[in-house]
Amino acid sequence: MASLEELRKELDRVDDNIVRLYEERMELCRQVAEYKIESGRKVLDKEREKDKLAAVESKVSGAFNKKGIREIFEQLMSISRKLQYQEIARRGTSGRLPFIRMDRLDTDEARIVFPGTEGSYTQAAMKKYFGEKINTFHVATFREALEAMEEGTADFVVLPIENSSAGAVNEVYDLLVEYENYIVGETILPINHTLAGIPGTKLEDIRQVYSHPQGLMQCERFLNGHRSWQQISMANTALAAEKILKEQDPQKAAICSEYAAKVHGLSILQEHVNDNDNNSTRFIVITNQKIFLPDAQKISICFEVPHESGSLYQVLSHFIYNDLNMTKIESRPIEGRTWEYRFFIDFEGSLADSAVKNAIRGLREETRNLKILGNY
Repeated sequence: MASLEELRKELDRVDDNIVRLYEERMELCRQVAEYKIESGRKVLDKEREKDKLAAVESKVSGAFNKKGIREIFEQLMSISRKLQYQEIARRGTSGRLPFIRMDRLDTDEARIVFPGTEGSYTQAAMKKYFGEKINTFHVATFREALEAMEEGTADFVVLPIENSSAGAVNEVYDLLVEYENYIVGETILPINHTLAGIPGTKLEDIRQVYSHPQGLMQCERFLNGHRSWQQISMANTALAAEKILKEQDPQKAAICSEYAAKVHGLSILQEHVNDNDNNSTRFIVITNQKIFLPDAQKISICFEVPHESGSLYQVLSHFIYNDLNMTKIESRPIEGRTWEYRFFIDFEGSLADSAVKNAIRGLREETRNLKILGNY
């Protein structure tokens, strides 16, 4: 029986041959790319790959080896496609992405809409991004805000998309697909809840406390210290503050932002009542124009993949091969297609970068319904 060292030497010999044959194969793939560029043929040929995988499986014995050789050749063909996409980009035939770079957002006479009411966190985020001197109005729901832009009554929309403790705002992700809108900016707002009441209210007077369900949940530790208080859910924290102002009842208080308390003329009875001091919400700024700014450094996309083993893995490899840093991935079920999902991905880069163009070209060919949601 051969020793371990002897077996390792034999493995090294085989590996050297694999490396040599790999380089030989990639040179042939480069020539294939040249042919496809000249003839205008697509890089991905699903039927050819399907036949190739079946052929190589038939040349080995045993279930383990069949599965292994299939995985190896899936990777080889994936690498081949990436080489071809890079060759297309190098030749300058990859085309332009349908987005225009702008020096600045035209907000001078723009109308900006936000969902919710006066004093909401979304309004505070809007003013943080755009400043105080803006033409703005509010509507009741996320959908109504996007409908306002679609109808032409608004130029920009501000929406919450993610909270650091509660996670993604799923409805917003779904609406980004449904409407023709594009993200052009974002801002992150710390969520610091306060307990607020009408002037003169004392803690010992309070019998009822109002807030959004998440607001109540995020202040559970504080509220557990006041078990006699009845907790009542509202549509949002700003509406809770508005209710306290209207009813002028010293036995009622709201859990809301300091901003909402200020807008509605309430007194802050206690600051920082939320359990997590690091709670923040990310808000996005949306327009219906395909534009991006020179300092844009994050790209958001969404797509669907075939309901097949390994399909998402193959798609994500485009980020690796183009040295792009993926910062977030979310999934949402696709309506009417049981157990199939749409994926939302954020990654670093600009639509002007060649690596980004190369990755998106590959993604377009290997996914379904790819949409660039914005560069910001």
